[in-house]
Amino acid sequence: MIPRAYVLGRVGADLYPQQLNTPLEEVRTFERFVGGFAGNVATGLARLGIPTAIVSAVGDDGHGRFVRSFLESEGVDTTALGVHPTLRTALAFCEAWPPDRFPITFYRTPTCPDWELTPKDIPPAMSRAWLAYASGTGLAREPSRAATLSALERRASGTTIFDLDWRETLWTDPKEYAPLVGRAAKHATVLLGGASEFAAAGLEPRAALALGPELVVVKRGGEGATVIDRDGERHVARVAVPVVNGLGAGDAFAAAFGAALIEGLDAGAAAARGNAAGAIVAARLACGTAMPTAAEIDRVLAGSKVVDGRVA
Repeated sequence: MIPRAYVLGRVGADLYPQQLNTPLEEVRTFERFVGGFAGNVATGLARLGIPTAIVSAVGDDGHGRFVRSFLESEGVDTTALGVHPTLRTALAFCEAWPPDRFPITFYRTPTCPDWELTPKDIPPAMSRAWLAYASGTGLAREPSRAATLSALERRASGTTIFDLDWRETLWTDPKEYAPLVGRAAKHATVLLGGASEFAAAGLEPRAALALGPELVVVKRGGEGATVIDRDGERHVARVAVPVVNGLGAGDAFAAAFGAALIEGLDAGAAAARGNAAGAIVAARLACGTAMPTAAEIDRVLAGSKVVDGRVA
């Protein structure tokens, strides 16, 4: 199957605690999931029926093989998922303090396989795909920075979503973030991020349209989302759920939003599906394995509740 969407960025193994409201040093057991922006969004798109390829890298280790096996089982094309010969697969340990505190301890520095991607690792087909994603964390280090900007600049057609994906702890010099986002945004069709991420990039969301995107989407978590284009802005109502883990909800939004655009929905309807997808994931512990199906999103939008992580 020829991919209609390509997702470029970080991927790794997430170790999530089986004990909630517990500091990392006291957690006794963890469960491993595939995570990271590219891992989550690619899985989310595949579950929504979009033929999707991931562009990233893992280490030559058990975690890397776990990541590849999971993605392939979800139907994601892993042809462009490289294997670094010496660096280990990126890891992330999280704490879960519902409803709104989820600290992450990253094992990515000083570098990791997906930060070692170069422009030559970007598949030529990504420039012509209907939909392509890139994210802010890809700009945090070289050579990934050059690879991310090159992938954006090569885009010849289709819709390009740039997710701000701001993780301050992953930047050696956080002051570089804002100007690099400005460069990336010039090549994006859609600029997507949370309110705090726009603030970190020094951007007022409506003013961000002047950089080049046709559409700016502000994810507001439990408050819904705001969609901004040259005709104005509109708020898309939230979907209320009991939050278990907010991590991954933004990636679920990004996947459902892009899938809806592929299906021909307008930005408001796409954001409504994004809100529903994000809410479903927030009600579950995991990220990658928590990504919803189209039927689950449909049921939530029709009024079904999410109970114990399941759509009633």
